[in-house]
Amino acid sequence: MPFTFIETELSEGLFTIRLNRPDKLNSFNIKMGGEVQEALRKAKDDDEIRCVLLTGNGRAFCAGQDLAEAMAVSDDPDRELSEIVERTYNPIIMSLRTLEKPVICAVNGTAAGAGANIALACDIVVANQEAKFIQSFSAIGLIPDSGGTYILPRLIGYAKATALAFLGEPVMADEAVDMGMIWKAYPKEIYFEEAVTIGKKLAKMPTRGLGLTKKGFNEGFSNSLEKQMMLESKLQKEAGSTADYTEGVQAFLEKRKPEFTGK
Repeated sequence: MPFTFIETELSEGLFTIRLNRPDKLNSFNIKMGGEVQEALRKAKDDDEIRCVLLTGNGRAFCAGQDLAEAMAVSDDPDRELSEIVERTYNPIIMSLRTLEKPVICAVNGTAAGAGANIALACDIVVANQEAKFIQSFSAIGLIPDSGGTYILPRLIGYAKATALAFLGEPVMADEAVDMGMIWKAYPKEIYFEEAVTIGKKLAKMPTRGLGLTKKGFNEGFSNSLEKQMMLESKLQKEAGSTADYTEGVQAFLEKRKPEFTGK
């Protein structure tokens, strides 16, 4: 199915999703949200897809919600603003976090509001050094959504997350690296090439095991140590039954490079 507001491409197991409303700084409307959700469903169901790379076209990664659409919802007495959160952002964040495949975000420019939190919900985030992250919700009297109140404090700590959410101050990419918000920042000439290199590397790795690692991290946020170790045992049993585990051990013993299939 052709998309209107995103572009997708599959190459060497790496599935690239590009937000494509550059004239609107890739701000989300309900239609674009639905397209991203559909692309993530494809990533889940297609065995040829071993890794996902999310990025944007133009000078911004994503400016968050299209406020013209938000105002239309707010002005309708029969609708609530939470409709947008529940229909657009919650499904995207849940798909990113529960997809048992690696997800990289290449932040090409400003990531604001929901756009910042969608980026931070990905597994590995790299950015153009000129990019910035803004928790812009407080400027219009809203709270950080799209998982922002959950993910941001876990990445950078309560004190910093609170200050950023309250003050709405922009964080440049290099500073975001220093505070543990993202993985790495690169000059604008090479940031995307670096993201693709990481993505294609992950696409050739034992991606089933990577997905199980992600599952363990997700559940570790709420488990006790004892419960988490029980989960690790369960996940290790599952990982140990994969073809990739057998191939990895055999390749090690035979002193050759493994050929993983993600199964």
